[in-house]
Amino acid sequence: MPFEPHELPASTPPFFQDVTSDHDDDVWVPFLSHGCTFSPEVFSSIMMNMIHNPNLNSTWLYRADILYSHEPQEDSADDGLPVPVISENDQPICRNIANMKTQRTLVRKLIPRSEKRDKPLNQTCTYHRAQDSETSVTTTLVIYAPHAPSTHELPFYHPKVRGIAHLHRWDSLSGTGTISVHFLGGAQGELRDPKLGRVAYHLLEILHKHGQGSSRGYVKRVHHDIVIPQARFQDRYRQLKSKYARRLVETWAEATDPGKHVFEDLGIAAFLIELWTDMYHGGPFPGFVDIGCGNGLLVYLLKQEGYEGWGFDARARKSWANYTMPSSHSPTGRSLEEKLLLPIVTASSANPDGPTNKRQFTIDSAKIHNGAFKPGTFIVSNHADELTPWTPILGALSQCPFLMIPCCSHNLTGDKFRAQPPRDKTKPRSTYASLVDWVSCIAEDCGWQVETEMLRIPSTRNTGILGRTSKGSVPDMDVDGILSKYGGAEGYLDNVVKLVKSGPRTH
Repeated sequence: MPFEPHELPASTPPFFQDVTSDHDDDVWVPFLSHGCTFSPEVFSSIMMNMIHNPNLNSTWLYRADILYSHEPQEDSADDGLPVPVISENDQPICRNIANMKTQRTLVRKLIPRSEKRDKPLNQTCTYHRAQDSETSVTTTLVIYAPHAPSTHELPFYHPKVRGIAHLHRWDSLSGTGTISVHFLGGAQGELRDPKLGRVAYHLLEILHKHGQGSSRGYVKRVHHDIVIPQARFQDRYRQLKSKYARRLVETWAEATDPGKHVFEDLGIAAFLIELWTDMYHGGPFPGFVDIGCGNGLLVYLLKQEGYEGWGFDARARKSWANYTMPSSHSPTGRSLEEKLLLPIVTASSANPDGPTNKRQFTIDSAKIHNGAFKPGTFIVSNHADELTPWTPILGALSQCPFLMIPCCSHNLTGDKFRAQPPRDKTKPRSTYASLVDWVSCIAEDCGWQVETEMLRIPSTRNTGILGRTSKGSVPDMDVDGILSKYGGAEGYLDNVVKLVKSGPRTH
């Protein structure tokens, strides 16, 4: 069913009667309506998802924190709400609708992306329902009531109205229904703002999209916030963004887009900081190493926030001049170093007659790292390309937890390749999905209990693969068997040499 809403004329009478008070201005004005094929249960579920995720309707909003939730007991004669032990501003603003029963009341706090622009806003969300047994019609109403003395004091991201309502009417005999959006105005003429028409269109369009998708059996494939709760990540990200973003963008030294890289690394830093808070519980931090650290910004951010560690890459970057700091964990005492990762287990795979030796190309041994780290060091592998499949292997050999965020697809030799499609046939068969599944298989074979998080960063390559719990021990690990199973490492040294001679990549 295409989205073709019906605009309701100003003379349309209210679809429901608000009897909260005797005020003549407590009239809900219908703006738009549309047919639908989804049931009251689907409507209620979708609206609850929108209550918890206001960012679905507004890009100005991060999330909603639920401050209060209450469902009257079915067998209770009194439908009144108990007074919760919360502040006055958090108390629910309940509206009474004629001939409809209040089913649920929530108070949510809308959290904006930038509190410098607007403050959070509390909003009461109520569910109301009426069942007409004679006509087989079920009416479900969800009302949003902002906690503000007047519409003039509402933040930018909220329409200048006293209330927003989504109405769903469903005829169970015909299996058809309608959805509509309504506003409760304040002063006379407040609902004449042309912006409200656009707001109503957007709200109804989102509801229609999610409702029709659900009725067709749509199942969400991507699930965020599995490892770190959304609120904690977003609060930390907002703190880091406020602290660093402007200066980092203004002083960006690379030719790449700062609008992407700065905010991407701020997001990864926020995730790691919250992850480490859970892992180490305020105890001693064992340090981190960022293999293939690129521009070095992530290392800089983590060190600025008090986490000791270092990073290295095959080639230095311009930005290292701004981001390099002292580090007690690196071999030279600098937080960013120019080094090649040549795992010690690849030594037997080097081809003495290969093109590397024929060209007699030599590599300064001081610029080679053998991939052995102090046990417990947290390995960060962010878009490390050739180093990505090596990450869980190195972690297992040194007993180091890791986070890898795959990007470009390379095998253990460093060659570009395309992995087999994912084991889970319901997942996409794309190159990226195949890579993610392939490196996850390597991690599992190395004895890691693999956790996956879809990171909230501005990148389509945002799958975080986490290994923090090992199911085995190093002596039990058949390194040669793993290397052989996943194609071997012969030719890795030659590709390392090519990496030195080629220019830096950008993602």
